[in-house]
Amino acid sequence: MITNSIVATFVVIAVLSYLLGSIPFGYLLVRIVRGEDVRLSGSGNIGATNVSRKSPMLGVITLVLDAAKGAAAVVLAYVIADRMGAGAPGYEDLALAALFAILGHLFPVWLKFRGGKGVATGLGAFALIAPKAVVIAAIIFVTVVMVFRYVSLASIVAVSLFPVAVWAIHQLAPPPAGLALIALASLLIILRHHQNIRRLLAGTENRIGARRA
Repeated sequence: MITNSIVATFVVIAVLSYLLGSIPFGYLLVRIVRGEDVRLSGSGNIGATNVSRKSPMLGVITLVLDAAKGAAAVVLAYVIADRMGAGAPGYEDLALAALFAILGHLFPVWLKFRGGKGVATGLGAFALIAPKAVVIAAIIFVTVVMVFRYVSLASIVAVSLFPVAVWAIHQLAPPPAGLALIALASLLIILRHHQNIRRLLAGTENRIGARRA
């Protein structure tokens, strides 16, 4: 039975997770350190990959901070659910936080809803929720990169298989609602790679180590 307390808990988690996820670390770092707008160069993305084109070090810092905000959203959700919820924090509370942190990164209100692709934020959030599945996804990512040398393809494949890994490892332990939230978050990340998918299909996506014309 869904009570007012449960609804209120979900709303608070969703709003705060979205606001956390929408902190545009990549944009802020490039603006503060280099005085430039990272959205006006490369892919126009505020994520670590595009930031690294300006500065590899800033790219690494962006990756860490984007992952950290995803993890922070999950931790915050646990605290909120523990204090506001009718019972112990549930899997759905944490999965909801991950979903909305990713939504915040994809569509940050501060940048007119033009954000990143959500991989790092999802990594940070899901590392706390389903660490074993994250390890499997990471292995898949590295394998695809080594074989095909496409970072975007590796990201898409790893994210696509992540919900399957969660389901398989937990052997149906995650409740259907929680697993559905994880699958939805993965789908959003994949859809955000639509430009990469088009370039992959057209054969124009950049490979690692390939020289640009």
